[in-house]
Amino acid sequence: MKKMLVTGGCGFIGSNFIRHILNVDSSIKIINLDKLTYAGNELNLLGLSKNRHKLIIGDVCDSNLIDKLFLKYKFDVVVHFAAESHVDRSIDGPINFIQTNIIGTLVMLESARKFIQDLKIKNFRFIHISTDEVYGSLGKTGKFTEDTSYDPSSPYSASKASSDHIVRAWNRTYDLPILITNCSNNYGPYQFPEKLIPLTIINCLKNKALPIYGKGENIRDWLFVEDHCDAIYNVLKDGEVGETYNIGGNNEIKNIDIVLIICKLMDKIKPREDKKPFSDLIQYVEDRPGHDFRYAIDANKIKSKLGWTPSESFQSGIKKTIEWYLNNQEWLESIYDNTYRQNRLGILRK
Repeated sequence: MKKMLVTGGCGFIGSNFIRHILNVDSSIKIINLDKLTYAGNELNLLGLSKNRHKLIIGDVCDSNLIDKLFLKYKFDVVVHFAAESHVDRSIDGPINFIQTNIIGTLVMLESARKFIQDLKIKNFRFIHISTDEVYGSLGKTGKFTEDTSYDPSSPYSASKASSDHIVRAWNRTYDLPILITNCSNNYGPYQFPEKLIPLTIINCLKNKALPIYGKGENIRDWLFVEDHCDAIYNVLKDGEVGETYNIGGNNEIKNIDIVLIICKLMDKIKPREDKKPFSDLIQYVEDRPGHDFRYAIDANKIKSKLGWTPSESFQSGIKKTIEWYLNNQEWLESIYDNTYRQNRLGILRK
């Protein structure tokens, strides 16, 4: 069997990717390396085959551990998800983002480089999973392409931009066979509830305020996580080494409209006891510092070169997402019991 190292495989996108791979490709065995920070959850991987998936608890910054894993398992593929990813947290504590997202990526690249050189490994692939936030903010028109200049606004996006540049440099300097993907905002099952969509769904369930940053007019391109996982798999199979592929969902929506869509669906699927609309719970709060106005992905490259397009519309994807959270409230309660208190982060104190 091919051996794949997935870093950050207990997180939101990583765990969905592991489930996707185990479903669509029986030739792959996965070693999942995860530090199990607040956003990493072993419950995300309940029920997976122990014959094809093994969890190792560890840090991507631990070069001795990473070297040992490469030597022991002789990976054919590395899929590098592991990252600190929440903008608000990066404003409060940027050092962790620099350490994990930059130094951790460097450690992974160096171990991979030594491994394929020393053992003369052929057909190896290292795919680095990044974000559209590295490109900065768009105005009312235009879209990000793979050639858009980087202009990060937050400590998070700056750390991801740096890691992207390092990955490219290791390809150009050391001929390491890398691929990079930059995706738009993901949503779907297993997402930690500090992000907009799961937070809105959960607060509806708890009859709590639905916070909207600023006026709610910031626009994002929304991508259902299972579509994202399928796109990554296509890049791994058919992508050209050294290339970058933007992955988007073709769903540009204002934040306030996202919340209103969820409220209307919740009104139908699980109405409040007092029968009042969930939209009554909307509360506008202080905006995030440096909040990018608009992101939009031009995904023509992955469509034309690899034939990939998203399967889910936002309407179908958000309905599936709401139903998943409604059917997995034990998962939600475990997070509230152990790691999450909904404290507001990312506000600069005077």
